[in-house]
Amino acid sequence: MEQEHHHHHHNHGNAEKNISIAFYLNAFFVLVEIVGGLLTNSIAILTDALHDFGDCLSLATAWALQKKSTKGRDSNYSYGYKRFSLLGSVFLSGVLTISSIFVLVAAVRRVLYPEEVSAQGMLWMAIIGIIINGSAAFSVKKGSSLNERAVYLHIMEDVLGWVGVLVVSVVMMFTDLPILDPILSIAISLWVLSNVYKNLKSVFKILLQAIPYDVPIDELTSKITDISGVESIHDLHIWSLDGESHVMTLHVVTDVADHFSIKNNILDIVSQYHIVHVTIEFEPIDSICTTDCDCL
Repeated sequence: MEQEHHHHHHNHGNAEKNISIAFYLNAFFVLVEIVGGLLTNSIAILTDALHDFGDCLSLATAWALQKKSTKGRDSNYSYGYKRFSLLGSVFLSGVLTISSIFVLVAAVRRVLYPEEVSAQGMLWMAIIGIIINGSAAFSVKKGSSLNERAVYLHIMEDVLGWVGVLVVSVVMMFTDLPILDPILSIAISLWVLSNVYKNLKSVFKILLQAIPYDVPIDELTSKITDISGVESIHDLHIWSLDGESHVMTLHVVTDVADHFSIKNNILDIVSQYHIVHVTIEFEPIDSICTTDCDCL
């Protein structure tokens, strides 16, 4: 006998809206950078415009996948499309890794062969860059999905980059140290790469169906076995769909005829752990479990 339970409590519409705001701000800033780069004759700013154009393509992809992830289940995906947001996170992380490596190569070359830059032009572009990219970062900062976290990292790379440009441009207005620019660029790229690693680690744990980090398995097991009428539980499996919504299946051994009350007690407990889909199989005490896996 199987009992199933479904409920939804996360607002994926907010994630979609947040990413769309970030996309529009980024697209606008690409135009600003092209104009600013031409006016200041700065190849660095024009290069960043190209980098931001790549960001726009990435954000558009992330936005589309986030929108797809809000679809409910159908005949193709019985759990719905939540995991599509993870594809956005993987894609963005890949783009970030590649772009960071290109930046590192260019920065090392610039350390070896420093070039003169327009400090005053850099200063004004940095102020505009911090305002626009900062607004985009703020729009996705409070998001809880891994896709939003990847987008946030993407934009914070630009925010930190422009903060660096601001500091370097001020220093260079008083001292001739063009080498500061590439050194700062290297530091930011390494920070971005370390965060990409952490984000991808979280994504792959979900794809490999690890027990979600926010579900204390021993505590959950103890609470369920403490329910009146529950003799024991086994064949317990918990995994996450997208890092926010989790799924659980388990076998409950009981000699109580009223399975409904036990089921409701279990659902009350698991609802505290972002578990949105539960499948419960009840077994009498003297039955033999047919599963042949080593499970919890």
